[in-house]
Order: sequence, then C-alpha cells, then structure tokens
Amino acid sequence: MPFGPASRLGVSLFDETPPVEWVPGRSQEEAETIILAVYRQVLGNAYVMESERLAVPESQFKRGELSVREFVRAVAKSDLYQSRFFTSCARYRAIELNFRHLLGRPPLDLEEMRLHSTILDTQGFEAEIDSYLDSDEYQTTFGENFVPYIRGYKSDACQSMVQFTHTFQLVRGASSSSLKGDLSGKSPKLNALVIQSTPTPVISPASSGALFSAPSNDPQTRLGVGASADGKVYRIEVTGYRSNAVNRVSKFRRSNKVFLVPYEQLSQEYQRIHQQGGVIASITLV
Repeated sequence: MPFGPASRLGVSLFDETPPVEWVPGRSQEEAETIILAVYRQVLGNAYVMESERLAVPESQFKRGELSVREFVRAVAKSDLYQSRFFTSCARYRAIELNFRHLLGRPPLDLEEMRLHSTILDTQGFEAEIDSYLDSDEYQTTFGENFVPYIRGYKSDACQSMVQFTHTFQLVRGASSSSLKGDLSGKSPKLNALVIQSTPTPVISPASSGALFSAPSNDPQTRLGVGASADGKVYRIEVTGYRSNAVNRVSKFRRSNKVFLVPYEQLSQEYQRIHQQGGVIASITLV
C-alpha cells in the first residue's frame, strides 16, 4: 500500500495506473503504446524527439523479435540513455537513476551502491545495465512483458524505512523527470543519505512546484539564538529564491536555504521569505 493519501504525496498517477503488459499478437497501435511507456519509464519521464527514437529496436519489438525486457535493455544501453544519464552524470547519480529507471525503486544501502560501482569499474556500462535486467528481482517483478514502473512508494517494495523514504527524494510526483526540474540535476541525491543510512522527511510536493534539496556546503541558519531552552524551534526548508531586480542576469536563479526559527518568530520569518521571493517547501518541528 502507498504511504498516506496518494494525491497529497504526488504519486496518485502511479497508484491509479495499472502496470502496462504486452501480450504478443496485439495490434501495432498497442505495440506503440508499450514503446512509449518504455521510453517514459527508462528515460525518466523525459521528452524524446522523433529523431532520437530507436528505429531498429522498435521495429524488432513490433515484429515480435524482442520482448519488453529486451526492448528496455536496448533503450537503456543506447547512446541516448548514456548521454543523458551516464557520461554526463556523477558516478553515484548515474547508479541511483539506474535503480529508478530499471527497478522502480531507490538503492537499498551503501553495499548495493558499491556493488554496482564495482561492476562499472570492472565490466563497464553495458554489464551494469545487464545487472538490473538479469536480476531475480527484475524477473520476479516485471518478467519479460511488463514495462518497469515506479514502485518504491509502496512499502512492500522496499526492505527498510530508510529506503522507502529515499523514494521521495528520487521521485517528486508522477510528472517530475529524472533531471529537469530537479534541483540536484546531475549531482547525487542519495549518496550521503545512503552512506549514513539516513531517513528523510516525506514531504508533499508544493502546488507551486517547490522541490527542496539540501544545499551543498551551505550551513544552516539559526535565528533567535537567545530563545528560551523550553521554547519550540522549527526547521524551515526554502527553495525558489529569485531576484526581483530588473538589472540582474536572470530573475529565475534558484537557491536553497534551511532556517531554524523559534516559534515566536515564525510569522515574521514567513513574511520575510515570501517578500524575498522564496517558496517554503516544508516547516517541521525540531
């Protein structure tokens, strides 16, 4: 079962859409639907231009020469996939995206990340892709004819609470893509979290599209240091800061901040953040 109301967590589309299965012998129109579903999942919900599509594997699939799993393999080993999610990404970002795209879940722990890093070092990129598609997990979950899908938001798809919460770091809503609209971009999202086995808050995506990620090398800011010892302090995660000045290069420059604010200053800080163009992603009690 999914955690909490699916609509509030941004996973309602995953929850309400049944897995897509190919039955050999169906129409060319249905085959095209399967092909588009594979592109959507394996390429992380990214837009694929007509010129980027894989004409030969598509034709082989339509003729019944490739199963869904083998078509997934062709897409994942393609130059298109490599250029988007491997050669241009940091090592552990590429691995965590492979988990998202091919197994529909985040990596379990540091040992699992190390295992795939070793495969890359010793056997190369294609063997790394094969390690997911030839695994018992893939065969048990998707078999030959189901299109892989995001499943890590369901607790029964994960082995630990930490792994479950990490799903929401990789997937922020059914309309989010693996790279565009993600503040981490091509940098790892889970590396430090996996190393330290750190669970993360499960925060509903804001209606304005606020996606918070911890700012690198950016210290937390605490306001009201003189607050009484028994006073409540709240953690405010803010994203979307942008300049309103007309003489700046771009008014869409983004920055993330974390503020620790005493209860009596919450209202004042809330107003200040919005006056500066920030978007509050979450407010939690420390």
